[in-house]
Amino acid sequence: MGDIRQSLLPRDVLSAAKELLYHLDIYICNLVQSGRQPPQVDSKTLELVEEFILHAPKDRNTPGRRMSALQELQLLEIMCSCFQEQSRDTVRQLMFSALFSLQGNQADESRMGLLGKLVSMAIAVGRIPILECAATWLQRTHRVYCVRLAQVLVDDYCSMVPGSVPTLQNIHSASPRFCCQFITAVTTLYDLTTEELTPPLELLQMIVSWIQDDPRLVLITFLNTPLSGSQPISSLDVTPLGGLMRWCVKAPLAYRRDKKPALTNGSAENEPETGPLFSALHLSVLQVFMLLPNILNEKGLFGRLALLQMESLATLTSDLSRLLDQADKHTHTSSTDTHALSQLTLDRLAQALQVAMANGALLCSREDLRAICSRLPHNNLLQLVLSGPVMYYNNIHTPPLAFSPHAAHSPIASHPTHPTHPTHPAHTAHTPLATHPSSHPQYPGQAFMTGMPFPFRPSH
Repeated sequence: MGDIRQSLLPRDVLSAAKELLYHLDIYICNLVQSGRQPPQVDSKTLELVEEFILHAPKDRNTPGRRMSALQELQLLEIMCSCFQEQSRDTVRQLMFSALFSLQGNQADESRMGLLGKLVSMAIAVGRIPILECAATWLQRTHRVYCVRLAQVLVDDYCSMVPGSVPTLQNIHSASPRFCCQFITAVTTLYDLTTEELTPPLELLQMIVSWIQDDPRLVLITFLNTPLSGSQPISSLDVTPLGGLMRWCVKAPLAYRRDKKPALTNGSAENEPETGPLFSALHLSVLQVFMLLPNILNEKGLFGRLALLQMESLATLTSDLSRLLDQADKHTHTSSTDTHALSQLTLDRLAQALQVAMANGALLCSREDLRAICSRLPHNNLLQLVLSGPVMYYNNIHTPPLAFSPHAAHSPIASHPTHPTHPTHPAHTAHTPLATHPSSHPQYPGQAFMTGMPFPFRPSH
């Protein structure tokens, strides 16, 4: 395509961009039809895209072209039509990649700016092919740029234009793949470390309603993507489960930290209550975990693929320790309320850890958990989780974490009948791990009680 540059130079910026899109479509169709594997757009074509669509200067001595706001809007409409009219998904994906795959050069800023506007327009006018291409882009791109795109969409639909949230909410039905990737991106963006990184109420309500209506929504990328060792480094997680779990666990303390104290007349600011939303979201996340054994066994991945990573859990427990320390310094809430919120946070952590381990989403030993939770204050439920075996749920056979996924389909051998039950030797108590000094003097440390009884222990 390098020979068309001379014909594009005399044209105005909009006409040149439109002409290049037309030739790019033909070029990629021919590339796909040639059967070359993998089909790859050449560097000269990418340079034309940068010069005539992204308007990056060809060299330092040549000033870059600029579009007016009206011309840019017209270009976005042309691009929407181009993707909508192209019926072959392979061609659409290659064209989207040629336009928006990051190249590590100065044109990347223009790419990100145009991408944010195109995806925002696609949501507004219901251009599903563009949303599907954007979902693939979100799977393959560094998470830093994914959260930038998510931030643009949240600003457009939750902040800048009042009443536009229902338009964004429609992506659930328009493109579930994009919706799943969007949830993963926003849970990565909003990690609740500061007030600015706390999700807007409208966004929270929307995500809770999506997952309540369809819990499998958060697994769509995982269910439809062949998993291999070629997953891009520093890309988004394959599911948003880790980010959603972080939201639910940190919310009681994070929202209390950001809440304004009561006014001098005794009334508090009129802020919507987020507690029930996070409670509903926590229940939905646990329900998704409960779906995993059958799904992982069908894929032959039970005990082999962890959807929750230990590094993320270690970061979460470190954040919790910091939040607990900050909660002690607030004076506008009673110590009783502080203790109740802290225990709620730890209860949710314990519930999520136990259900995730029992259903194959988290692959680790109890010793690993005790090590990363050692700085947290005491909580009865968390103590049980750190001490006990993986629990078995009714009607779900959950093999141990080291169990071969292929053996899960073998029949279970029947036990021989014994005339009397032999007396088994007592189990040797585990050697407790060395615990760190508690950073919260008003709470006892999360000590490991070796003698705690349980009704059964797995025999395999």
